[in-house]
This record gives sequence, C-alpha cells and structure tokens, in this order.
Amino acid sequence: MSDAPYTGFFDLQVNGFAGVDFQQPDLDQAQLTRAVEGLLRHRTDRILFTLITDRIDSLCAKLAKVEKFRAADPQIARMIVGYHIEGPYMSPKPGYHGAHDPALMKAPDIAEFERLQDAAQGNLRLITLAPEQPNSAEFIRHITQLGVVASIGHSEADDRQIDEAIAAGLTMCTHLGNGIPVQLPRHDNVMQRLLARDELYAAFIHDGIHIPARVLQNLVRAKPRDKVIFTTDCMSAGGAGPGRYRIGRFDVEVGADGVVREPGKPNFAGSSLDMARGVENLRAFLGWNDAEIHEACGPRVARSLGLPE
Repeated sequence: MSDAPYTGFFDLQVNGFAGVDFQQPDLDQAQLTRAVEGLLRHRTDRILFTLITDRIDSLCAKLAKVEKFRAADPQIARMIVGYHIEGPYMSPKPGYHGAHDPALMKAPDIAEFERLQDAAQGNLRLITLAPEQPNSAEFIRHITQLGVVASIGHSEADDRQIDEAIAAGLTMCTHLGNGIPVQLPRHDNVMQRLLARDELYAAFIHDGIHIPARVLQNLVRAKPRDKVIFTTDCMSAGGAGPGRYRIGRFDVEVGADGVVREPGKPNFAGSSLDMARGVENLRAFLGWNDAEIHEACGPRVARSLGLPE
C-alpha cells in the first residue's frame, strides 16, 4: 500500500476529523485510525497533521506521540506526510489571533524550532507565522534552508515586513482572507498586500462560510492560477455531521448548516468541511472542472511543499 501512487486530495491544514480532535494531549492510536479512515472515505489521502498555538513543551509531546503512531501503522504514516504548526509565532492582536490563545503568542525562536523538529523526527513541513514578530526573517531563513515551508497567517505585516520575509524564504499564505479583523482599512490592509504578491502560494478555505462564494471568486482571480491551492482547515467536525465537538480548549457545536460555532455565539469558530464536499463547492463557486480542482487540491499542494506530486 505504501508504494501506491497518491490519487486523492492533499489537505495541508487538518486540525481533526471524524469527531477526533488532533489538539488533545490524550489522542490515541485508535482515534487517529478513525480519523484517517474517515479522511479516506472523503477522498483525501494525504494531510499535514496540524497543531495550533500551544506551549512548546506541549507541542513537542503531541508530535512525539503521533510519530509513534506513524511508526506503528503504515496507513497512518501514509496519510500523515508531515506536520503543520500554526502558531505560536503569530499576532496576538484582536481580530488577528482568531481562535488561538493570544497569551501564548511570541517571537519565533530557532532553538524552539529545533526542539519541535526533533520531536517530529524531521517531519515538520509547514509553519505559519506573522512576519511582524521580531526575528522573523532570521527564523524564516533558517527553517526554509532546512526544507520547511514558511507561510504568513494571522498577521498584519506591512509591505516592508512582507518584503523581508519573502527575501528570507516565505512562499505561502495560510487561509488568505481569514485570520484578519472583520473591519479593515479599505485599501491599506494585509489581505490586499498579500493578494498582490504573485510569488506567494495562496491557500483558501473553500467552504463558502469562511469566504463567501463571490468573494472567493474575486480572491482567486487576483492570484496567478498556478499559485492557488485549497484547504479545509477542518477541525474534529470534519466529515462528522451536526453535533458537539472539541478543538483544543474550546467546546463548539455544528448545526445543520455545517457552521461551527461556540455555543450561544453567532460567529463561526472553525471549519467542518471535507475535501469531497469542497469539490462540489469549487464547481459551484468557480465553475472549475475536475482536472482544475484536482490540480489545486492535490499535485499543486504537494508542489507548494516541495513534496512528490
């Protein structure tokens, strides 16, 4: 099985699936197997196992545990081709930190990266950060020279900071159009700055909730086609239907509309999208054909990470 070609979708931001929250410290192999089998049923055969902002010790413990599960089960190892660490090197400001704990946000630290990479057995593939944090250019230069992709997200970086980050090796935008305040200056804002950077891959959440369909049309048109990729950014509700779920320290609920909300609050608090449903969205929202969709949800994702297609 491990030598068979990949033919399904590649999701670079999966926080949980099939009722399983990847953020929980007591995640076990049976739960992870259930998540992997659920992903396969929804036509996804590669993911980056994504961990959100936490203390470095906790992140290292989670990575080491998943590495043991990968070593013990070829199906898990084949699905999880690496890790995406989203935070804690992001903006703590309201509107930018999103569901991440702003109290844990901090400047990037190369020694911490080395600890994380050791725990991951060299399988860190992607780190989302905010280039306005001190020492970001040095950090980006270090990790990208080691083959880890640096992506901007949950950030209000200005043009100079984005320039410095790109010069250091930044190549991607994490869920562009999200992780920003609801209200922004009309022209001078980080989303407009990043849309204009043709050299950066842009990952979009295609659930029709994080980005409404008409807005997604406009954002995709603003990027070179060969730099457009899609991710579910799903949490444990992905592929699981309405109900109550966990993501890290939060309890959330999913209604029949598929929207993830904190109980009693109107704003969404995560994604319940799966890639199979995302295909239907891209057909409806963008009018793309199957070949275009597969490319942007599979081979191009691998290419953006420097992995085999």
